[in-house]
Amino acid sequence: MLLELKLQPTKKIYFISDLHLGAPNYDASLVREKKIIRFLESVENNAQAIFLVGDTFDFWYEYKHVVPKYFIRFFAKLIDLKEKGIDINIFTGNHDLWLNDYLANEVGATIYHDKVELQLISANSTKSILVAHGDGLVLATKNIKY
Repeated sequence: MLLELKLQPTKKIYFISDLHLGAPNYDASLVREKKIIRFLESVENNAQAIFLVGDTFDFWYEYKHVVPKYFIRFFAKLIDLKEKGIDINIFTGNHDLWLNDYLANEVGATIYHDKVELQLISANSTKSILVAHGDGLVLATKNIKY
């Protein structure tokens, strides 16, 4: 899949992965969740897009009629960022494969279940990068020169 993103001159793109919210227990996860929120607050004035690149949660199970018990602070921060015009992109990882449409519907995030070729388009150039969680991703390297 190809995703084109026109870069705004004063904005930045942020990539975060392997937050593993929920592990190893509630107390440790809450400390980490609050640090993540402080980080998101520190970048919200210059962020154009945020990419959560897999394993945001340490095993996410999404049900039709049940709201997740934890992570309400994190969800609220993502909603706040989205309402400020920051694109929220969430990739599933091997620990959150069961993420369906809850965060798309409630946060306004775009959910990706596979790798994406991201084209960053600026006034001077276009750069392509592969965005994927990577766990289990096999890349053929025999023709790559280092």
